[in-house]
Amino acid sequence: MVERGGSPVLVVGLGNPGRKYRSTRHNAGFMAADLLMEQGMLLARGKWPEGELALLEFSGRRFLVAKPVTFMNESGRAVAPILKTYGLDPSSMVVIHDDIDVPLGDVRVRRGGGTAGHRGLDSLVRETGGAGFARVRVGVGRPPAGVDPADHVLSGFADKEQEEARSSVEKAAKAALDLISGVEDGSG
Repeated sequence: MVERGGSPVLVVGLGNPGRKYRSTRHNAGFMAADLLMEQGMLLARGKWPEGELALLEFSGRRFLVAKPVTFMNESGRAVAPILKTYGLDPSSMVVIHDDIDVPLGDVRVRRGGGTAGHRGLDSLVRETGGAGFARVRVGVGRPPAGVDPADHVLSGFADKEQEEARSSVEKAAKAALDLISGVEDGSG
């Protein structure tokens, strides 16, 4: 089964579906989930009613990875049925998401806390009934002066940001694997 110290683990990469959003800042969670699927041994993969679901193994650990195909603000609607089907508590989740309060290139890990207005996290808390899940916060940087935060996260990374963005996604995937393995660095 999918376990961390005897407890099943579900990794959720947040993002928006569709080609239009594929390379946006808001899809940093999807990008990290895709990287996990590339790095791990894929044991099973299928469509979930509102997303993609995969069973992976990495370094002897098995875990689920979900990518909701709902829009970001409805992510909880896709994730809650997975928790119910597998008998998981929200605290067994590791959620990877973009965060404008974290500088581009940085990743922060924390368990629980508020949502800071992140609509994907709001939806997860509302639909799953719990906020105690682990968060891997992928830094996408603050918007420039005069740019709406929503427009900022729905924009792509500039050419000069590509290397740092790629590094953030790699760090986020590693942080998720560390959480699954029980290695927490306590940052953020």
